[in-house]
Amino acid sequence: MHPDDSHASGPPVRGLVMMSDPDLLDAVLRLAAAAGCELHRVLDAAQARPHWTAGPLVLLDAPAAQHCATAGLPRRGAVVVAARGAPPPDIWRHAVAVGAEHVVSLPDAESWLVAALTEASEGHHRGGGGVVAVVGGRGGAGASVFAAAVAVTAVREGHRALLVDCDPLGGGLDLVLGAEDLGGLRWPDIGVGGGRVPATALHAALPAPDVGRGRGELGVLSCDRSAHGPTPAAVTSVLDAGRRGGDTVVCDLPRYPTDAAVAALTAADLTLLVVPADVRSSAAAARVAAVLAEHGGAVRLVVRGPSPGGVEAQEIARALGLPLLVAMRPEPGIERALERGSAPGRPRGPLTGAARAVLAELRTVTGARVGSAP
Repeated sequence: MHPDDSHASGPPVRGLVMMSDPDLLDAVLRLAAAAGCELHRVLDAAQARPHWTAGPLVLLDAPAAQHCATAGLPRRGAVVVAARGAPPPDIWRHAVAVGAEHVVSLPDAESWLVAALTEASEGHHRGGGGVVAVVGGRGGAGASVFAAAVAVTAVREGHRALLVDCDPLGGGLDLVLGAEDLGGLRWPDIGVGGGRVPATALHAALPAPDVGRGRGELGVLSCDRSAHGPTPAAVTSVLDAGRRGGDTVVCDLPRYPTDAAVAALTAADLTLLVVPADVRSSAAAARVAAVLAEHGGAVRLVVRGPSPGGVEAQEIARALGLPLLVAMRPEPGIERALERGSAPGRPRGPLTGAARAVLAELRTVTGARVGSAP
């Protein structure tokens, strides 16, 4: 977990909580833990003053709000006053005095407060992330391997990445990284509905294979060996969590447009169509390209060598009507590496070079908000 951003070190940025009601405090601390938000507890305004303006969120109860206002603490944004049950009449006066933006009642407002705590934990200190969708132009095009290589390259460059498997018939994307025996949750166990998911909690629950040197962190959300894939709402929640958390999110999608795949395409900043350099693959990819065009977004072509018949990458790009992002030479020894469970992409190999081109394009498409150099 990187508490500040994907490259910074030092103590985490924490919210501030000051409450005299022990039951209310326990409830708020429980919600903060669920949101992955660290809170610094203080007992009075004197203790609060040094931290008052630094934290992303301040949580008070009615007596604390009155005390902070009387002590003359300056007005600031993101102050929430909480109460158990129906708010007492005087809570509004105290909230106005301290400049609070919200008064919430627990347990009714638990979901709202979890969302606010999640935003405080992640949105305050991370830039926006980006989502890449990877689709094969035909079966066996190498899209899953390429998706894994993009995520691995992001990690090796020092960024946090989330590799998401949206193909329930693909056998499990964790196999590509040799992570099938690692502990952690897969899609059938993840239990994500359509709610807001804290990215830090999500990463903590997922397998995190070691993919070599780099200061980044990789979480893999695989479909396992079952035919039960994720729901569209679950996919949307996970991708939103990764984007809020500043992750480079890479989705491996099936060629057929399942509802979950459509949800990922709709959320993607950049979509890649991976096509082997031969005529038959180009013909098969034409229908896939038409499906991708229906869902908008920036679609780019990745052509994978070798080309037995001498078909040029630009010819395939013209035939499909797509911008060519990169033409990739064959990766020597890739089959052997995958059988050994090694992460795909040698540091100076063609697979890594193509993945770097994808990450550069993602920075361009997102306005350089994601994956910038440390």
